[in-house]
Order: sequence, then C-alpha cells, then structure tokens
Amino acid sequence: MPDLSQLPSTDQLLQTPEMQAIVHSFGRQLSLEALRSALDEVRREVLTEKKSIPAPDAIFKKTRTILNEWLEPTLVPVINATGVILHTNLGRAPLSKETRQTITETVTGYSNLEFNLESGKRGKRSVHASRLLSQLTQTEGGFVVNNNAGAVLLTLSALASGKNVLVSRTQLVEIGGGFRIPDVMRQSGANLMEIGTTNRVHLYDYENALKNNQVALVLVAHHSNFKVIGFHSEPSLSEIVTVAHQYNVPVVHDLGSGAMLDTADYGLAHEPTVHESVRAGCDLVCFSGDKLLGGPQTGIIIGKEDLLQPIRVHPLARALRPDKLTLSGLTATLTHYLKGEAIEKIPIWQMIAAPLETLQTRAENWREYLGTGEVIPGFSTVGGGSLPTEELPTILLALDPPKPDDFLRIMRNLHPPIIARIENDRVLFDPRTVLPEQEAVFLRNLFSIIDKLETE
Repeated sequence: MPDLSQLPSTDQLLQTPEMQAIVHSFGRQLSLEALRSALDEVRREVLTEKKSIPAPDAIFKKTRTILNEWLEPTLVPVINATGVILHTNLGRAPLSKETRQTITETVTGYSNLEFNLESGKRGKRSVHASRLLSQLTQTEGGFVVNNNAGAVLLTLSALASGKNVLVSRTQLVEIGGGFRIPDVMRQSGANLMEIGTTNRVHLYDYENALKNNQVALVLVAHHSNFKVIGFHSEPSLSEIVTVAHQYNVPVVHDLGSGAMLDTADYGLAHEPTVHESVRAGCDLVCFSGDKLLGGPQTGIIIGKEDLLQPIRVHPLARALRPDKLTLSGLTATLTHYLKGEAIEKIPIWQMIAAPLETLQTRAENWREYLGTGEVIPGFSTVGGGSLPTEELPTILLALDPPKPDDFLRIMRNLHPPIIARIENDRVLFDPRTVLPEQEAVFLRNLFSIIDKLETE
C-alpha cells in the first residue's frame, strides 16, 4: 500500500516555481484552496483506488483543473440552431448590433444615470426611456421595471392594494417556470374578483360586477402563451374598456409580448400590438421588452400620467428598477422603431421576416461546406410565450448521426455550444435562428465534430 507520508505537503508544493506560477495567475487564497482540494483528491485515490503517489506535476495539473472548473462562467453565449426565435431558455431576444454598441459605449464607465446634466443635481433614471416610450406609443408617459411580471405586480400594488380588481377566469393561467398569474397578482395585496368561467366570459359579467361592487381596476391579460380552442368566447378589449369607463374604472391591459409590428404581415397569426391596446382605450398597458419588442429583459408600463405617477413613487418601484445596461439597451431598441428600421436592425424581426429563398441558400451552403446532410423543409416557431401553436415555414439541414442524443451532447460541450433539435432520430439545424456573425464558427465547430466521428 502506498505510503501517504511520501506525498508532498502543501507548504512544500507552494514553494515550487510551478505552484508560484499558479498563484500568480489565480491569486494566493484561491490557489491554496484548490491545491488542498487536489491533495485531498489524491489521498482518496491512494486509499480507495490503491493508486500510487503522483508526481508533483500531476498535482499541479489537477490544481489547475480544479481552478478552471471553479472559475468557468456558467452564463456563456450559445448558437441557437433550434428554429425557436424567442427561446426562453436561451435568453429570448438577441440584441441588435446598434443596441450592443450603445450599451458598451454608454455604461462601461460613468453615465448620467441619475444625474440631471442641465441642473447639475440628482435626476431620475426613469426619464431615459419615458420620453421615447411616450413618443413611440402616443401615450402620456412610460415607466420601466425589470420584467413584465414586475410591471403587473407594481401596477396592482400602487393602484389596487386592498381593493377589488376585476379579472376573467379565462385569463388566470400559469406561465413558464410554474409562475401563476393569480399568485403574482395576490402578492400585490389586491383582492381578485373572478368573473366568467374557464372558457367563457360575457360582457354582462363585467357589467354586473362593476355595477354591484367597488372596483379599483379591471385587469385584462392577453393569451400570449396559450390558445383556447373550441367552445370559447370573450368580449373584445374595446368592449371591456367601454363598459369599465361607464363606471369610471381604469383598465390595465397585461399585453405580454409587446409587439410593435403586425406579425400577420409575415405569415403568422395576428398578435395584438401595443398601439391596438392604446387605441382600444386602455388606461395602462404592461408588456415585455425582451419578447416581440426585441430588446433587453424589461417590464414596460405605458399610459395615463395620473395613473403612472403613484406607480413611479411606490416603494416597490425601487426594488424592481432596471439598471443602466438595461435602460441603455432599451432606449437603443426603441430608437429602431422610431426610425422605422426595426425589420432591418432588430434580430428577431430579421428572423421573422427572413425569406425562404435566403434560408434555402444558407442551408445549402451549410451542406456544401460540411459535405454531408440533407436540406429539407420544416418549421420555425416564435416561442417566448408569443403566438402559441404558430409556425413559420423554414428550410432545415438534417444530419443522421448514429447516436443523435450523443451528438447533441457533444455540441453542447463546444465553445460556443451549439443547440439544435431532434426529430425522427435526425438532428435538425434551422438557419433562421443562427446569427450571421456566428455562422462561421458554427460551421467550423460542426465540421470538426463530423470529421472526428467519421475518422473514429
């Protein structure tokens, strides 16, 4: 049995040039912890696996491996070849080149986040997006928080805590990650008054509730991530607004996806837009910045200033406020819409609007580069809780590796990882969602995998 007394001590190893080089790269304290972990691992291997005492070089290598594992970032860029445009698990909307550049230029150093350059005194961070939101949506103002669930929570907390909020049972749903809309709403302290049934609600349900109860708000939640098929009906948004305003009750529309353009123009079902909610007369509209708006993750509230004011000063607003990176990215994204260049500049709209001919050319170029695969028709999806069941025709590259699941695992271990999907035991790659700037490394890495498998 190997003698553990022959194992060099921590102090002995720390004095060596090799270990000093590690300390120089990683710092003394972290390197010391990794060295001790490496030595503990060696002792276990010697005692339980009957291995011999390793040379110091092997211990140093093990120490470096431990350090690299500890410090390896968990959040890394990936290549999305799944065809799901707003892939929630992959960070939803990729940002435009101009948005990324604005973030880099504006926030890597100091900025006037909460400083009024004209007065030289403290300012408010909310001004950086409010003016653009007001101009874009033709409303009195806007307010930004960290996500749309936060926008709804803050709105209800500021305007309806301890009061009745009217909501249809057709809209009390569970969204991704197990979050339930009623639970989010109850955290605000509002009292939910449910009307209608799971599949049907009528205008008279709203009118009866408004006539017979003190109601602070009517909340309408858009079916952004599910679709009811069959015996189902609801009044239109404008009808709900009309009856609510007859009783002087404001309407808040939880729109969700934040579409500023008509998805029907690109072969999809029509997704209600922010402008339609405003034209319907909604007093406030809440929506996401990272879904069909195509910007960073935010929750946006637009509408009437007399309702926005208590929202701006509510204590919860500070807990939900966005940082300088988010505000900078959002303002750059909004500018694309104001300049009429969203289709040309915002990646998700470039993907949605991509012609089949372009996708065909890209897929055929991939096949030619890789020297294998079959170009076939298929479908992309919007994803991200937007346009459920809707699909866009696309062109796919299909590969037939002997073990598709292992092939996907190998791709996930690349730098950057490639994420694809399997259908009928074939690995499918959709050019619609592979960013042009990632295409070269995507093909090189994929070729290396294919080449390695063919030579084994």
